[in-house]
Amino acid sequence: MRRTRTGARPRNSVARTVAAVSVAALALSGCAGGNEVQTGGEDDRFISGDGSATAFDAGEREPAPEVEGTTFEDESLALSDYEGEILVVNVWASWCGPCRAEQPVLDEVHEEYTGLGVEFLGVNIKDDRTAAEAYTENKGVAYPSLYDQPGEVPQAFRDTVPPRAIPSTLVIDPAGDIAARVIGPTTYGQLTDLLNPVVTEFDLGDPEERPRVAEQEAEEEQEEQDSEESSGTDDGAAEGDSE
Repeated sequence: MRRTRTGARPRNSVARTVAAVSVAALALSGCAGGNEVQTGGEDDRFISGDGSATAFDAGEREPAPEVEGTTFEDESLALSDYEGEILVVNVWASWCGPCRAEQPVLDEVHEEYTGLGVEFLGVNIKDDRTAAEAYTENKGVAYPSLYDQPGEVPQAFRDTVPPRAIPSTLVIDPAGDIAARVIGPTTYGQLTDLLNPVVTEFDLGDPEERPRVAEQEAEEEQEEQDSEESSGTDDGAAEGDSE
């Protein structure tokens, strides 16, 4: 049985440079709006989905296609390399506004689920390589991405996700079957809700026991604040003693 839901809470010089700038400008005016985006000719139109998610029950999952490619580091990677692990595949581009908006979510979930047998793989499509590499470096993305300028990977998943939908996210279970999909930008609550049942199903750990990045950051911020207040109090006391 399929369960569909929408997330509630918000992986040549001058000519190439001009093309990258044009792509970014067009994307900012269209992709972020959730409608059709045209980044070039008739065959370069993309649609930003509404973030609706579908989870597939174990008996209804289809095998993921055999996909392989090359990362920005020129390393060969295939989906089969992740056999035995849960793999989150995220299709993105540096010119896509919703892709940039969901990046903190992907980073947070990636960090929290590392110890639960979950890996992330980005798929960068229809993008200028220099711009894409700069994006991953500036954002500090910790997981690899395949550079797929022609968009061949989304085509391979066309029976599950529209190839022109960007961003889009797929959850592939350890058996290599498609367990869930998100068409459009995902959210923290939505993505964790899709991952938790798969982690439990394959006995990879207890998702409720995972570290919470937001809570850790809040604790660190509080400790820093307490330290500054304590330091200020000590300084004041020292001044009073000197008088």
